[in-house]
Amino acid sequence: MKIIKIDTYHVLPRWLFLRIETDDGFVGWGEPVVEGRADTTESAVHELIPLLKGSDPRQVEDIWQTIYRGGFYRGGPVLTSALSGIDQALWDIRGKYFGAPVYDLLGGRVRDKMEVYSWIDSGTPEEAAACARDRVSHGFRNIKMTGVERIGWINDSAQISALLEKVQAIRDAVGYEIGIAIDFHGRAHKSTAKTLLHELEPFKLLFVEEPVLIENEEAFAELHSCSNIPLATGERCYTRWDFKRMLQGGYVDIIQPDLSHAGGISEVRRIAAMAEACDIALAPHCPLGPIALASCLQVDFTSINACLQEQSLNMAYNEGTEITNYVKDPSVFRYENGFIHALTGPGLGLEINEKAVLKASGQKHHWKNPVYHMPDGSVTEW
Repeated sequence: MKIIKIDTYHVLPRWLFLRIETDDGFVGWGEPVVEGRADTTESAVHELIPLLKGSDPRQVEDIWQTIYRGGFYRGGPVLTSALSGIDQALWDIRGKYFGAPVYDLLGGRVRDKMEVYSWIDSGTPEEAAACARDRVSHGFRNIKMTGVERIGWINDSAQISALLEKVQAIRDAVGYEIGIAIDFHGRAHKSTAKTLLHELEPFKLLFVEEPVLIENEEAFAELHSCSNIPLATGERCYTRWDFKRMLQGGYVDIIQPDLSHAGGISEVRRIAAMAEACDIALAPHCPLGPIALASCLQVDFTSINACLQEQSLNMAYNEGTEITNYVKDPSVFRYENGFIHALTGPGLGLEINEKAVLKASGQKHHWKNPVYHMPDGSVTEW
């Protein structure tokens, strides 16, 4: 078996799909994309085609190591995202060749279903409460919301008060049996983050995500020591070497590697095992498409420390395009009472609707994240 063809497709809302075909008709799909840098990641994938063509796709580990170590410069979002999508597609082919889900090839399932959470809109307290009620009515037991928007270097009482009002409105609407996670997107700085965590303690949060940027490891450690709220991060970390520093530092409770950024199924399975050895939970980051989600689930179902799975149904980013738009049988993503059931088909467990992909790729997207500025005109984190 040899790889003969590699194609990439831009599809709405902001995704990049990868298709690998073999000489005996097997096809594997991956999702290699840096959100807002789809063209750059696509170029990185095409630069790797000479290493892929003619290779046996079943030799997943050898190809992974060849791509990672063979280019001298390694790591970072673009190179590792390109590798991630390729790795997903190779595992898809390998599973189809052996007629088994990827998790069976990784040792088998450790659970029957995986708990998920849903994003809510939270522009106002009223909107946050209504959206939380809606998600709970659809069976979700855990929700996540954005923490703050533009916030300065020192305490911003208006932003802090606005967030507390929203969280209080959610608790009033759905009670304390529902898990609430808050994602700060690295927007806060150390002094403000301290205040935020202190003020949020009474709400018994599920976790706080990226209270500060992960580059500020010493700030993360300080926040971890002064708050009882579990801290989560990892969506902007790439490969086990980035996570090694984090795990050794002991300042995070939940790691969030992204299967489309952190080296694919192969690497995130290794990262999950490293975290397990440190008694740290796994909650893969996934605001992306169906291939990325299917890849996450393959790792979730074989990792004992996987606790929650992000998924992009009803996310604002999707702009009317859902993960099911590009799947032949949307029922493979079967949600029930806040859980998603295992995908039982071979490989990644889903069939991509190639006609829908081709049609969507004709309208190439150029999605970019907004750039935020403070009232004084200075740029700040999005």
